[in-house]
Amino acid sequence: QVQLVESGGGLVQAGGSLRLSCEASTRAFSNGVMAWFRQAPGKAREFVAAISLRAYYADSVKGRFTISRDNADNTVYLQMSSLTPEDTAVYYCAAGLRTVIYHAETYDFWGQGTQVTVSS
Repeated sequence: QVQLVESGGGLVQAGGSLRLSCEASTRAFSNGVMAWFRQAPGKAREFVAAISLRAYYADSVKGRFTISRDNADNTVYLQMSSLTPEDTAVYYCAAGLRTVIYHAETYDFWGQGTQVTVSS
């Protein structure tokens, strides 16, 4: 069974940085898409960033977040900088082989989520 395990969340002050990691239990996604979504309390899950042959970003994080992957370790990273309280959410890693980048429902596997809290 495919597992995605996130780590790296926590509490940070506004303006600070965090790096999230997501390790997949399989190499199956080395040619697929791995992505990060987030969900804040009372809000719908939203796209943050994805990586396949190139990186994709939501407008709200462009220039502040960087997604990268290490296929040798089956891991995708999300480096987050200049964090604001609006970035507070549970961040989910997702993976798929036939996905529509920005559409959560097209991803096949999801991690359990990691909480990111940005204090003002």
